[in-house]
Amino acid sequence: MSYDTHLPQAPAPVAAMRNGLGTAALILGIIGTVSGLIPLFFWLAGILGLIALILGLVGRGRVKRGEANNKGVALFGALLGLAALILSVVGAVITYTAVSDAVDEIDKAVKDAAPKTPGNSAGKGGKSKPLAGGDTSVYDDGLKVTVSAAKPFTPGEYAVGHTKGDKAYQVTITVENGGKKNFDATLVTLSARAGADGAEADEIADDKIGGGITGSILPGKKATAIYAFDTPADAKDLTVEASPGIDYDGAQWELKLG
Repeated sequence: MSYDTHLPQAPAPVAAMRNGLGTAALILGIIGTVSGLIPLFFWLAGILGLIALILGLVGRGRVKRGEANNKGVALFGALLGLAALILSVVGAVITYTAVSDAVDEIDKAVKDAAPKTPGNSAGKGGKSKPLAGGDTSVYDDGLKVTVSAAKPFTPGEYAVGHTKGDKAYQVTITVENGGKKNFDATLVTLSARAGADGAEADEIADDKIGGGITGSILPGKKATAIYAFDTPADAKDLTVEASPGIDYDGAQWELKLG
């Protein structure tokens, strides 16, 4: 009798599937895509999307070599990574546009808040040299202010602001709106100084003069008003300063008296 001494052969071990990369690609792709829907997190979507795309492609390579069996998971992870990358670009464009618009709005607000500088009738800047009667001060928004030469004025019997023995002179101010928006003329003011010591000249008001300019001036339109000032009898000139409003620098006119 013979005996078989060979033992039965053990089955070959089954290689473990390496599905980790495909799974990681899916998870990162999901997080990246969600992040891409929020503009401020576009940078995170870009990073996670790139990693997910790479891991997904490498995971598919493992599936082709038989090292993994989650082909669908790896493919979906790679596609989500690509989607996250696209969303990151869109988010970057949206964020850049929003920031750019905000900066433009701030610049515009700062520019609008800055006092508007007057020039002379030729449009050149600088207000160190007073203008003469009839000259025009042109502002950078198109507003034009003209003050006429001074003329003798006879106050009425019940005039306010005139002192007996002094002289009185009247000037006409013309405000022309050369801009594109309505101009509120309510805040237009005119003041004057006269005499050797440059004392403030009182404004005269009676039933014939006074009140200034009121209301709004439409683009392309103008408005005028007559002011009268009390001056010392020996005054040789009248320095008039016109201010169109709190957003504007005042301009000065040196008017000869006589």
